[in-house]
Amino acid sequence: MPETIKWLGSEAPTEVRIEGYQEIKNVKDAPDVEYYVPGHRTCAGCGPALAYRLTALASGKNTIFAGPTGCMYVANTSYLCGPWAVPWIHTQITNGGAVISGIEASYKAMIRKKKYDGEFPNIICFAGDGGSADIGLQALSGCMYRGHDVLFICYDNESYANTGIQTSPMTPYGAHTTFTPPGPVVPEGKKTFPKDLLKMVAAGHPAVKYLATASIAYPVDLMNKVRKALAHKGPTFMHIHAPCPKGWAFESSKTLDIGKLAVDTGMWTLYEIVNGQVKVNYAPRRRKPVAEYVQAQGRFGHLTPEMTERLQAFVDSKLAELGLLVPIPAV
Repeated sequence: MPETIKWLGSEAPTEVRIEGYQEIKNVKDAPDVEYYVPGHRTCAGCGPALAYRLTALASGKNTIFAGPTGCMYVANTSYLCGPWAVPWIHTQITNGGAVISGIEASYKAMIRKKKYDGEFPNIICFAGDGGSADIGLQALSGCMYRGHDVLFICYDNESYANTGIQTSPMTPYGAHTTFTPPGPVVPEGKKTFPKDLLKMVAAGHPAVKYLATASIAYPVDLMNKVRKALAHKGPTFMHIHAPCPKGWAFESSKTLDIGKLAVDTGMWTLYEIVNGQVKVNYAPRRRKPVAEYVQAQGRFGHLTPEMTERLQAFVDSKLAELGLLVPIPAV
């Protein structure tokens, strides 16, 4: 990490005021005009669909979405229809960042040539973890590096879920996917730990002044971060945790519970990087063990106590970087 990014943990200084940012105080204060509307064909309890809905609520009418191939393309666009009440464009899974770069550049050119006198739109790429951290990483990086005035969001369901729950760079250690089935040779399933996508973007792209993680289990926090990102000039990035009942093997009614449990165990953290300074948004007073998280999902059903301890150690090291290593109460 470059020296400009200082890991300050929960004692980070108060964030500077962002001009034009309108904070949502609570759920009742949230917008009620939907721009991601009923009619799509996502799975029951779909975390990414909820992330899309919350993002669209926060960004409002003056928004253009680009959607790389993935769950939020295929499940939303069956039979030549889609659930967006704002402009939306499909991109290849490889080039979401390039497409929103072109949209932004074209609006700037039209404004410069006096061919457009309307309000500059919110331009958002809403890409899965494959279209962000893996196949789409080069276009994401190029977009952020060039400094386009856009928001790139990774909705993270921790797999290539649309094509059958294959592993991705964001799949946790020990998860069972169709490409990482546990067996005698590889008993843990997935052998590697996930990329740290937010830090990758922050460390390598000096033009990006606002980055944030979010979770669908904390909707007000998520919507406020979308608005903060859009209020910043230049490229911004968000990484949204979006549990997937089908791929993670839990009951569809438990999506928000799994999201909250991820934060309470440290499997997911909520924080922002604003102008190189870290601000932690939420830290549980009493942290739960990772074992409680893995036991709630079928994809981890094969893990031994030793494997769970390895995952716990990885989580502890990530939390220590943020100053969040809250002790786990003894049983």
